[in-house]
Amino acid sequence: MEVGLALLNVSDIADAAKRLLLGRPVRSDHLGHTLLPKRIALPVFASDALSSVAYAPDEILLTLAVAGFTATTISPWVGLAVVLVMITVVASYRQNVHAYPSGGGDYEVATKNLGKNSGVAVASALMVDYVLTVAVSISSGAQYAASAIPALRDHEAQFAIGLVVLLTIANLRGVKESGKFFAVPVYLFMFAIGLTAVVGFVRSVSGNLPMAESAGFELVAQPGFDEGIMGFAGAFLIARAFASGCAALTGVEAISNGVPAFQKPKSKNAATTLALLGGISAVMIMVILFLAKLTGVHYAENPHEQLIANGQPLPLDYVQHPVIGQLAEAVFRGFPFAFYAVSAVTGVILVLAANTAFNGFPVLGSILAKDGYLPRQLHTRGDRLAFSNGILTLAAGAIILIWAFDAQVTRLIQLYIVGVFVSFTLSQLGMVRHWTDGLRTETDPKVRAQMGRSRMVNGLGLVMTGTVLIIVLLTKFTHGAWIALLAMAFLFVLMKAIRKHYDVVSAELALGEDPSASRALPSRVHAIVLVSKLHKPTMRAISYARASRPNTLEAITVGVDAEDIARLTALWETLDLPVPLRVLDSPFREITRPILSYVRSIRRESPRDLVVVYIPEYVVGHWWEQLLHNQSALRLKGRLLFTPGVVVASVPWQLSSTKGQTGLEGTSYVEKQRRIGY
Repeated sequence: MEVGLALLNVSDIADAAKRLLLGRPVRSDHLGHTLLPKRIALPVFASDALSSVAYAPDEILLTLAVAGFTATTISPWVGLAVVLVMITVVASYRQNVHAYPSGGGDYEVATKNLGKNSGVAVASALMVDYVLTVAVSISSGAQYAASAIPALRDHEAQFAIGLVVLLTIANLRGVKESGKFFAVPVYLFMFAIGLTAVVGFVRSVSGNLPMAESAGFELVAQPGFDEGIMGFAGAFLIARAFASGCAALTGVEAISNGVPAFQKPKSKNAATTLALLGGISAVMIMVILFLAKLTGVHYAENPHEQLIANGQPLPLDYVQHPVIGQLAEAVFRGFPFAFYAVSAVTGVILVLAANTAFNGFPVLGSILAKDGYLPRQLHTRGDRLAFSNGILTLAAGAIILIWAFDAQVTRLIQLYIVGVFVSFTLSQLGMVRHWTDGLRTETDPKVRAQMGRSRMVNGLGLVMTGTVLIIVLLTKFTHGAWIALLAMAFLFVLMKAIRKHYDVVSAELALGEDPSASRALPSRVHAIVLVSKLHKPTMRAISYARASRPNTLEAITVGVDAEDIARLTALWETLDLPVPLRVLDSPFREITRPILSYVRSIRRESPRDLVVVYIPEYVVGHWWEQLLHNQSALRLKGRLLFTPGVVVASVPWQLSSTKGQTGLEGTSYVEKQRRIGY
């Protein structure tokens, strides 16, 4: 309490700033007003998958570029394989949201059908993937911004971190409010890609489609790929390109985790949003790859080594623009406004794609915290009805990754899709078992037929996602996927340890077979009042202690200065106080240790006695006054808390500086209690 009042001025300023950034608190009974209709849910939950068309084609072309120009010509076929997996996974997850609409998603599916360890494994994979989603999306957006604004070059990491902070603030304001904010740019991105496709294909059919800026460069195959994509090395490269392109599937699982955020009927609306997500994403990724082939886009990881112009490597000051940027420049050549508009909305959607993770991670964290696998603070909603602690945790993890990898998408994406395909595969296996168990007991022919169809869909999803997971592990393990696997293993062990701790604490606090034993009173109460000098706070503490009617009451002081102790004992005898005063020796001028030793001696002599220590404390009105008072009391309380059978009672005395400093005038009783720390 005294700390809350001492820092109240600072707290009021912080509270005002918080209200300015996040808005006013929202009542719990308004939770239903924050639910999302489909038109808002699509940009909120699907922005990650939709935005993947901005970097998944880049990664396919970048990987194939290792084998030279001939390899890049098969990029549409690699994209078609990615789309086939995407359609299968979307169809599979439509079964998930109908069967498990509570929001647990893959975690709930795996836990209920495969066991708790599988559920925790899925959760750890999803949490790593969510953090990487934010890091990759924001870093990609920062690279687009740097390509348009030269001043940002070499400062992408700092810019990306700033974007994470802004996105965090937007999400702390609440899901629906942030969703409205994000809806416009997401729909603008859809329109921009659609317009690029229509104009590009019309110009191609009419024969006047310009070539991309990189079409005139020669793409040189790297050592070991002189024969292009022939042989084992070529097949392995195609598999790597396919694995990189499967980044387009990230975000699908977020909808299954976010079903509770949809308006009713929740499952139906979530399934419809999934179908829209799959259809739009599939069309977009194929459009980008076909246009890239038509315009001759060349995109390389090391353009200064792999791209040749006029027989010479490209100069070091050459800036390679992302694929969509090159396409927009070619398709809208002669109309620069459209080029800049497409580039701008693409950069924005890459940043907002991270919003999918900001909606999925906190919900998953809340469920895991409720089950005891994460700290309980992640389970509760903030005053804007968002899971504030989960949002802040996600932001912190993403910022660390962005800083560590210098916002380089090519390095980050190698870690990216391992987690999501681990969760995909275990989830589909869990759903196959779910339908199999249901078929054992279901007798209705129509229901059995529906279950059979659902099991077939999820079975196909299991085969697809399991195959992709194997390819990802084989092709990306040495390129950084091992880091993601290590992070998942660490989170798995950590969550199991947290659950074990909560289980141990719960067992210790349980009433046991004889609940009456927990209500047993101590045999006696030994009250102690700590005295430094005889003044008003001490007299109040003595009065409170006497009012509690303990069996034994005494005051103790520590003999640090002989003259001070002599004056104190003389005054005590003069006032004839009805409480004996005991002086504890302290040859080394310590205060805390003699008191602890005395309290522990009482406990040893009478283990069934309860010792109550009354500590007079000052309540001050300014933060700097707190530094001048109560330090000994704080240290002593901290030590006494670890002493069994001891209760510490703080007896407050308000100094004059607290008058007019509370800031509680005109506020409700509940608000007063909240501000002073109750």
